[in-house]
Amino acid sequence: MVKEQYYTIKEVAEMLKVAYLTVYRWIQAGKLGAYKVGKQYRIRKQDINKFMGKKK
Repeated sequence: MVKEQYYTIKEVAEMLKVAYLTVYRWIQAGKLGAYKVGKQYRIRKQDINKFMGKKK
């Protein structure tokens, strides 16, 4: 069984060297896939890779 890796908005923002709010806006616009867990979002590594592939 392959374990999925999830990141918070803050972690994704740090990885991509952008502001927290930028990542939040990408999620709200539907550009970056994310799952809402309670009041927080979690982003799969696979979704980040897919998003980055579209940006290139």
